[in-house]
Amino acid sequence: MRGRIFDICNVLLMLFLILITLYPLYYMGIVSISAGDAVSRGEVYFLPKDITLQAYDVILADPSILRSYANTLMYTAGGVAINLIMTALCAYPLSRGYMYGRSLISLFVVLTMFFDSGLIPRYMVVHSLGLVNSVWAILIPTAINVFNMILMRTFFQNIPDSLHESATVDGAGEFRTLIRIVLPLSLPVMATMFLFYAVAHWNSFFPALIYLNEKALYPLQIILRNIVIQGDMAAQTTTTGAEELAVMSLNIKYATVYVAILPIICLYPFVQKYFVQGAMLGSVKG
Repeated sequence: MRGRIFDICNVLLMLFLILITLYPLYYMGIVSISAGDAVSRGEVYFLPKDITLQAYDVILADPSILRSYANTLMYTAGGVAINLIMTALCAYPLSRGYMYGRSLISLFVVLTMFFDSGLIPRYMVVHSLGLVNSVWAILIPTAINVFNMILMRTFFQNIPDSLHESATVDGAGEFRTLIRIVLPLSLPVMATMFLFYAVAHWNSFFPALIYLNEKALYPLQIILRNIVIQGDMAAQTTTTGAEELAVMSLNIKYATVYVAILPIICLYPFVQKYFVQGAMLGSVKG
């Protein structure tokens, strides 16, 4: 009986947590498809009222949002590709016990997690390399995340040494061993790293705010920040009157949020099955 009572209480608690977690997303969804005047009068709580897709028509007709959407896709795809390549190239040699100076190099890498040079020195480095106001200012400074590299290195260490020895006997070098043996066996942790990096790049706005000057290079998150936080909807007035835009301001904000998070929501179910496995297997050793 005590066990059943505990299970019932546990299920009720989990359902309550799910409710308070999902309701904000649900609320934004029903507001984004409700009439602006109904939202402004506070009549939308649990069900949409006077369903309309006008807010989505407004934001999708805005060329700045479509351009920033394409920029974000480019930053995410390019950034994830660079991240996975650089992280694997750093993690693999550090996972091999016979690498000379492995402990010292690992120490220097880990120190960067605790000691940051700061914003101004980073900007000076990016500026001195001529990367300011370019795509590379977004992609290069974030090429490797140390925590993710340690996770991947630990996963590589769990691969049996006999496989490396067999590859060496067959005449395979280190790069061939990495590409043909290690990476195919590391699909769970690679999928986990893909998700970590993709979400980070998709949600990132601060590097663009610091390094980019041209609006044509802005990612979607900068436009979303300007609309949601600053209430800047000047670009939308080209397709919607000022009075109508004022009524639909909340609808447009929530519709923009949904447009921004949609790709990650669609991507997550495909990599979720690898997520727990990759994170747990990569954290067995310290």
